Amino acid sequence: MKTTKLLTLFALGGVLLSSCSDDDENPDVVNEEETITTIIVTLSGGMNGDVILQSQDLDGDGPNPPVITATSDSLEGNTTYTGSIEFLNETESPAEDITEEVEEEDDEHQVIYSSTGSIGSITTTDVDRDGNPLGLNFELSTNTAGSASLTVTLRHEPTKPNDGTLTGAGGETDATATFNILITN
Repeated sequence: MKTTKLLTLFALGGVLLSSCSDDDENPDVVNEEETITTIIVTLSGGMNGDVILQSQDLDGDGPNPPVITATSDSLEGNTTYTGSIEFLNETESPAEDITEEVEEEDDEHQVIYSSTGSIGSITTTDVDRDGNPLGLNFELSTNTAGSASLTVTLRHEPTKPNDGTLTGAGGETDATATFNILITN
């Protein structure tokens, strides 16, 4: 009788072990989000040369705020600038250019621009493989003299097409930065 119980117990254990799935052998591929420490916006077209705006946050969600720098704190009024944006991971050496991944996965990303003050308009000039705005390249037009702010936000898996706003785009924010700018005459 003991032998029968013992054999039944071993058989039941064998059935339980063999019924485990092989999920561990074939895990789902997870597309991990990249670390983005630095956003660089380059604006060309003014009489004083390129203006480079940079937001650098080397501690990510740590206690230190991003360090915002600019080659100039002003743009010329009533001028159209050609813009481009770069995303870097500077926790690696050499720095990893995340912009390349955004380009490769262009249907899963979009840069959304918003502004206040004396910035007249911002128009995306590049598109993803499906013909929807991508936003790595853009045009920015200024109005007359005054203060302004430019906010850039990289969205992951936005709804496309959308109205070009954060609310309309949906998705998740991969990186964002706001630059305060003075528009001069």
